Amino acid sequence: MMVTLALMMLGVLAAAMAPRLMARSDWPDREPVLALWVWQCVVAGVLLCCLLAMSLSAAAAWEAVRSPVFGFAPRVVVEAYALQTHGPWAGVLALLLAGGGAWTVFALTREVRAVRARRRQRRAELLRRAPLLPGEEPSGERLVVLEGDRPEAWWLSHASPQLVITTSALRRLKGHQLDALIAHEQGHARARHDLLLYCASALAAGFPQVPVFAAFRDQVHRLVELAADDVASRRFGRRTIALALVELNEDRGVFGPCPAQLAQVPQRVDRLLAPAPRFTPARRLRMTAVAALVPAIPLLVTFIPGLRALT
Repeated sequence: MMVTLALMMLGVLAAAMAPRLMARSDWPDREPVLALWVWQCVVAGVLLCCLLAMSLSAAAAWEAVRSPVFGFAPRVVVEAYALQTHGPWAGVLALLLAGGGAWTVFALTREVRAVRARRRQRRAELLRRAPLLPGEEPSGERLVVLEGDRPEAWWLSHASPQLVITTSALRRLKGHQLDALIAHEQGHARARHDLLLYCASALAAGFPQVPVFAAFRDQVHRLVELAADDVASRRFGRRTIALALVELNEDRGVFGPCPAQLAQVPQRVDRLLAPAPRFTPARRLRMTAVAALVPAIPLLVTFIPGLRALT
């Protein structure tokens, strides 16, 4: 019983404290890739706490579950968990956590279907704006240029990913700014930021009352852009990608006194033009290792009684 309670307390503590601690920190803007790793470890730790607590509660409530969970573990290990002391609430807790797990799967499935629908819609829109000529076969080119008065560029992910850019954007981007924009979008594609965004959106939509999932979604949307900016800046310079962002967004009112949806763009430009010093490699390695301990702690808490019983 104590192990299950400890896991639930760990999960609640991580879900409540992690968003506050990350919001008070200023280092995520300096190390967006590291910040993404920390967020993933925190969310994985919370989900792992729920999964392990559900397994132990179900094993305490039903013999049919106990055998698969403990497998060929010696009797002394099973007795160390004192499953008989869980009481009647074990089955209720297991059912609640199982319901949460099923809802998580449902939310992820719903997000995947919505993403696929949006992709089909964007491909249909692309085909409408750039139709194939009679007898022309799809070329699968990585870069597609569309006629348009609004400067836009986006990465269309499917079997053959394509970067779509309008002629207005081409007219605005000068020198290596187009190369920097392409490098930015390629950074998204290589890091598979789309999968991370889908998972974050699904968790936040499925559990809107859980602060860690809402913060995870909001921060992921911001951090992936900063990480892609850094990829482009390493190849073409911070000033080049900053000017490309300005050229693409200056007509959208994002640099005015009351920016709306794209309020992050001025912050990204300021960050590129006045970069804060990065962490040393040794410090990044230490923080990466510490973050990896977050999902490892629930495993350690779960296995401690069994390990003690074997010693």
